[in-house]
Amino acid sequence: MSETVLLVGGGGREHAIARALDESDADLYACAGNRNPGIAALAEEFETLETTNPKAVVSYAEDVGATLAVVGPEGPLAAGVADALDDAGVYAFGPNEAEARIETDKAYQRRFMREHDVPGCPDFETFDDVEAACEYIDDYDGDLAVKPAGLTGGKGVRVVGDQVTEEEAKEYLRESGYDRVVLEERLVGEEFTVQAFVANGDLRVTPAVQDHKRAYEGDEGPNTGGMGSYSDSGLELPFMTEADYHEAVEVLQSTVDALSGYKGVLYGQFMLTADGVKVVEFNARFGDPEAMNTLPVLNTDFLDVLTAAREGEDLPELSFAPKATVCKYAVPEGYPTDPEAGAKVEIDEESVARSVTESSNAETRDSAGDALLFYASVDERDDGIYTTTSRSFAVVGVADTITQAEEIAEDALAVAGEEGLDVRHDIGKPDLVQRRIDHVAALRGE
Repeated sequence: MSETVLLVGGGGREHAIARALDESDADLYACAGNRNPGIAALAEEFETLETTNPKAVVSYAEDVGATLAVVGPEGPLAAGVADALDDAGVYAFGPNEAEARIETDKAYQRRFMREHDVPGCPDFETFDDVEAACEYIDDYDGDLAVKPAGLTGGKGVRVVGDQVTEEEAKEYLRESGYDRVVLEERLVGEEFTVQAFVANGDLRVTPAVQDHKRAYEGDEGPNTGGMGSYSDSGLELPFMTEADYHEAVEVLQSTVDALSGYKGVLYGQFMLTADGVKVVEFNARFGDPEAMNTLPVLNTDFLDVLTAAREGEDLPELSFAPKATVCKYAVPEGYPTDPEAGAKVEIDEESVARSVTESSNAETRDSAGDALLFYASVDERDDGIYTTTSRSFAVVGVADTITQAEEIAEDALAVAGEEGLDVRHDIGKPDLVQRRIDHVAALRGE
């Protein structure tokens, strides 16, 4: 029996989900606040609506006869869209509003970890009084990460000793208007992400990915939603050991054991420190860009994961192609602080794919690999595709090695063009990856 799947969301992450479902026996329908041309090309129908409005999403799900739904972004999860779909008889692969608090409320997240003895929890305190938080900054022996408790699109954190001084951190709090904040010890090390499919008490993990939050090359500039990411041909990243990866998986398993009934994706963002793996945060959905690293190399039919979750069955074991990936985002000039919208995007998926075989670099590679384009926050109009104020599109190189995948991503960007756009070209380059390896080695005293 064919399944009718509703995809909620219109970013790069959702384009990756749509592509994964396009390879299965699913009739795909999609809805989002923006019209993503990549998703629209794969879907039977694309409806523009406010995805944080549960009634609107449920109404559309019922109109198209959806038998399954995948909720992509955090906003609809926080608004209870998964709850409303479940109540309407449409199985939603995504946590309900209460379980999504593991992402949407960082104060709850840390207290949850402490209450349930989830390993990897840093030293922290939560505050609903800004002046009390400022006093804690004055009294704390060491550097702190300052986090608003709610959602900020990856842009709200300020780290003392890295991005700001203690005085600047206090000024940030006083001017922010945040009513609740979390102050926690600054974690020093290398960040990485492991995403897991979760349902019926089962946990199925995907390869580790390293995201790059800073806007500018060399890890400079303000935090963003993520400028790009890379994964290796195995489960671990080059700076990690197998034991490091399994330590992160143990954290995820401990979290799932304490979150009975959780379904959807659980994303663990970790810091590999001199003292082992620590939790930076959890997300209750696929990462963006990390979904674009993991889903293209997933051999297992994603629809099989969804149907097993709905039927209460064991989730299938996951199989991944032994390929490395490098994802690079093109963003509007001035992103994230003062982005300029309205640039016309002259690009298509076919031209990006052709860049692999036409590139002069292809001769130097063991195999050509693949180049993939994922549209993100763009707006498709009658006369073309235009940028908004958020990340525009991503290109992903898939090859045997990170170096080869990075070259493919660069070739694809050259075809796409960068007029009116910014890119972090250093993501996935050998010298940056080697710095990560050297950093961890120094932390471990090697």
